[in-house]
Amino acid sequence: MRNAFYFLSLLLLFSSCSIDKEPIFIKVDDLTVLKYAADTLTVEATAFFKNPNDVGGSISADEMKVLVNDIEVAQMFLSDFEVPARNEFSIPLRAKIPTKKLLNADKNGVLGSILNTIIAKKVNIRISGNLEYSIFGFKKNFLVDHTTELKIKF
Repeated sequence: MRNAFYFLSLLLLFSSCSIDKEPIFIKVDDLTVLKYAADTLTVEATAFFKNPNDVGGSISADEMKVLVNDIEVAQMFLSDFEVPARNEFSIPLRAKIPTKKLLNADKNGVLGSILNTIIAKKVNIRISGNLEYSIFGFKKNFLVDHTTELKIKF
């Protein structure tokens, strides 16, 4: 009798939680430069989501690339993020771009890249890859492909 009560309680608990919907990926936005250093440039973008489920889960980054002028210069990093239940949330994505790769991200070479950056005062940055949501063995990949023009202040 006691085992039947526990089984029914557990069954009721699982049936009352909705996990039939996946989180909704809204957008990636707010690309900003966090820190300039002599050898690296740290940038951060924010991924926005909405979770309609009664339970959370986790999101991790899977091969998120940072491309400057269509040349890969770095990887985005995200430590496993715990998704809140029934809430809108945002996830910070960070990358450390080596300055050497940033300067070589032009087909005209280092000098051409420096001149183009100084004259235009902007760089095209593209974030491309997957964010993976997982809960109870269920996995869903969200494709991220965001391009922005980053203005450089001298």
